[in-house]
Amino acid sequence: MTIRLSDYENCQPYEGNYGKDLKKLQKRLARLQALLIVHSRKAMIVFEGWDAAGKGGAIKRMSTFWDPRYYQVHSIAAPTKEEKEKHFLWRFWNKLPCTQEIAVLDRSYYGRVLVERVEGFASEKEWRRGYDEINEFEAQQCDIDTKIIKIFLHITQESQDERLKERMEEPSKRWKLTADDFRNRSKRAAYQEAIEDMFAHNDTRWAPWKVIDSNDQKTARLAILKYVADQLEDYLPSEFPDVDDDVAALAREAFD
Repeated sequence: MTIRLSDYENCQPYEGNYGKDLKKLQKRLARLQALLIVHSRKAMIVFEGWDAAGKGGAIKRMSTFWDPRYYQVHSIAAPTKEEKEKHFLWRFWNKLPCTQEIAVLDRSYYGRVLVERVEGFASEKEWRRGYDEINEFEAQQCDIDTKIIKIFLHITQESQDERLKERMEEPSKRWKLTADDFRNRSKRAAYQEAIEDMFAHNDTRWAPWKVIDSNDQKTARLAILKYVADQLEDYLPSEFPDVDDDVAALAREAFD
């Protein structure tokens, strides 16, 4: 099924009890992280989206109740000189999750077919080849039982402009603004074409894309947390294992 961003522009303000519903989802995610740990599973959550679409805020709320020893957020910036001289996927191998871990990518290897394509950092031959290379990379991770969850946050130009203006006007948020935000804004049509091509090539059976209408932040955050929880729930065993016999014996000795 073709994914078109224009189908994700009708997000309505959240009408429920946001605080209560958010906490309920956070507790559900905490339980799922515990299941992932005790069953020795691993997951990678990939976030892409427009500048100011809310990736950081969503990640912060998603991980609120997670044990920090078992997850890592990777904020992906421009490649270094050394990284530019390697295959574009080289710098992502050491960000893959180990057993019992969740790796969260705030932007990702999809830069190859997005920013590197639009800004001319990769040749057309390179970024077109990137579609298959990414699919093969993700298939390899699935083959070793890594759960891949991919989320794209979409906002309209109007919503993006409102958030950029808010960042400019609020001193505590100005640090988030960069020249790239405005350069990318001026190339929105080219980015939208690249994004929809990405969906056409990389929305696979083993690693599908989920687009979230992020024009209302509260509605979007709850939708993101629910989607992640649903995906992890489908992947993980539903029950916790019995306590280890040796630990149970030590507990009886300590408490009886």
